[in-house]
Amino acid sequence: MSTTIFSETISLEQALIMIAVAFALGLVLSATYMLTSSFYSKNFAVSLLVIPALISIVIALIHDNQSLSLATIGAFTLIRFRSMQGTSRDLSYILSTVTIGLACGMGYVLFGSIITAIVCVVMFVLNAVNYGQPRSEKKELRVIIPENLDYSGVFDDIFDKYVKTVELVRVQTTNLGSMYELQYHIVLKNPAEEKAMIDEIRTRNGNLNIVCGKMNFSKESL
Repeated sequence: MSTTIFSETISLEQALIMIAVAFALGLVLSATYMLTSSFYSKNFAVSLLVIPALISIVIALIHDNQSLSLATIGAFTLIRFRSMQGTSRDLSYILSTVTIGLACGMGYVLFGSIITAIVCVVMFVLNAVNYGQPRSEKKELRVIIPENLDYSGVFDDIFDKYVKTVELVRVQTTNLGSMYELQYHIVLKNPAEEKAMIDEIRTRNGNLNIVCGKMNFSKESL
C-alpha cells in the first residue's frame, strides 16, 4: 500500500498537491472515456474530470471522520445517477472517479495514480479487442400493417428466408386503431440482404412504414 502524504493536519501545500493530482487523474480518465467511445457526452466527460477533485476535497476536509466522508460520497453518487440515466460503462467510470477521489483525499496519491493507470489500460484493451461485442448484431424491426391483416405469422416465410432468430416483442394499435405496429427483435442471416427483406415486407404490408435499425441497449443495461 502506498503511504499517505498527509500528517495529522493537512497543510496548504499538501492540499494543493492533492487537488492537482486529482484533477490530473480525472483528466486522464476523461480522455480515456472519450478515446474509447464512439459517441460520448461532453457533460459526462467534464464530470469525470471534476468529480475526483471534488471528492478528494470533501474527504480531506472531514478526513478525521471517515464514516461521514463515505456518507457524503454516497450522496454525491446518488445526485449524479439521478441527474442522468447512464449505461453500465458510465457506471464503471463513475465508480472509478469515486475511488480515485477517495484515494487522493486520504493522501494516497500514488495509489490513486496506479488505480487510474490500471483502469485506463483495461478500458483501452477491452475497446481494442471489442470485448463483449455480440457475434451477431441484433436489430429492431418495426412494421406497420393494416388492421385487416392478421399479424400472427404474417411474415414467417420472409423471416425463415432472411432471419436467423426473430422475436415479436410488442404489438400496438396506431392511426386511431386502423393499423397495427409490430415490433420485432431480429438477427439477420446475412446483413447484406437487409434491403431485400424490407422490400418483401413492404410488398406484403401495402408499402406502409417500416423501420429497421440497431437496438438501443442503454435501457437494458444495469
